[in-house]
Amino acid sequence: MVGSQSALLALAGYATKSSPVLADDGAARSPLESRVVKVVQVYDSQGNHRTATEGDTASALWLADEVRKAGTEAVLETFDLSRVDPGSCYVSVAGRRVDGVPLFDASFTDDAGVSGRLGPLGSDSEVGLTESEPSRLTDPGSESRRAVLTEVRQSRHKAVVLITRGSRPGLFLLNAPAFSKPFGPPTLQVSSVEGAWLHEQARARAEITLVAKVERKPAQAANVTARAAGTDSSLAPVVISTPRSGWWQCASERGGGLACWLEALRTLAMRKPKRDCLFVAFSGHEISWLGMQDYLRRRPDLVKRAHMWLQFGANVGAPRQPNMINASDDALEQWAVAAMEKEGLQVNRKAKRGSTPFGEAAMVHRGGGRYVALVCDSDVFHNVADRWPEAVDVPSLAKYARAFAAGVAQIAA
Repeated sequence: MVGSQSALLALAGYATKSSPVLADDGAARSPLESRVVKVVQVYDSQGNHRTATEGDTASALWLADEVRKAGTEAVLETFDLSRVDPGSCYVSVAGRRVDGVPLFDASFTDDAGVSGRLGPLGSDSEVGLTESEPSRLTDPGSESRRAVLTEVRQSRHKAVVLITRGSRPGLFLLNAPAFSKPFGPPTLQVSSVEGAWLHEQARARAEITLVAKVERKPAQAANVTARAAGTDSSLAPVVISTPRSGWWQCASERGGGLACWLEALRTLAMRKPKRDCLFVAFSGHEISWLGMQDYLRRRPDLVKRAHMWLQFGANVGAPRQPNMINASDDALEQWAVAAMEKEGLQVNRKAKRGSTPFGEAAMVHRGGGRYVALVCDSDVFHNVADRWPEAVDVPSLAKYARAFAAGVAQIAA
């Protein structure tokens, strides 16, 4: 393993203990469905998968073991970061306290926080109030969330309260794309349950105190990498990637992609393809895609050298949700569509050619590489309710896993 394996093991806690006993829901499963169920169940049981936390380390060690069981050598490539650990994070107004989670790529406060009048974003109040829009990954034309964040970061408020909206009431966290270079006023994300009451306080210009106190700690995270060796080293490799870190358990957001990733690895390890097939499961997804940055730093020519890059994005196999494929060219789009339709999966949306895909695939796009990126929507995206079993449709997930394992085997043959 590459990097400081001992440091990861020290952080792992329960990850080095025996695997938890998992409940059986009694459903009749095919062998493939049983495999994807186990992946998502175990991943969910590891706890919060935020980058460089105990759950993230547990995921790395477990996934490396699964790679070895599939017949391929696993390598942990560690990278350093300054981890953000939230402490006291709340707003206090009109005798009430509302807890929240700060934006990880904005500034923070001390213990005393910021006090002043609460008013709408853009007003002359010391603390601004605004809302985020629900995230719909299969609607690439929706830019409202990004526009709100831009307005927040450029505002002159001393602090901002951000009511997060989703498909149901609750707290739906935003990623931190500027984690490496944070800017903007301290911003506290709070549940939409408090939205109506907070808007009332803003209209009254109520006095408010916002505290977003965190600790910064040196930490390590790891990408899990593997290689299914091809028989012809002169051929350009295929890269299969997926993120494995995120907010809370993120069973559907990340577990579905990991199940597909492992199934593709298992298939290719047995079939001995002509092309090298490089596998990577990234940490650092929710904070500036730090894992992808480290992976490419070690392989600066890979984006353009690769024959193609397949990215399993968010929420693969989420119940009753549309999907979207974003491909760099017509040939790869047709390949992805054919692979899915062979398993009875309808393609709900094809991203406009040349549009930037979500997540790590955006770096492949900007680097001029060839790629297919798959995402689905979710009613519990970035919410604590993204848990096994409610957030996963097992038969659907198995179809995605089978479709792309066979598709990659075909393209790498």
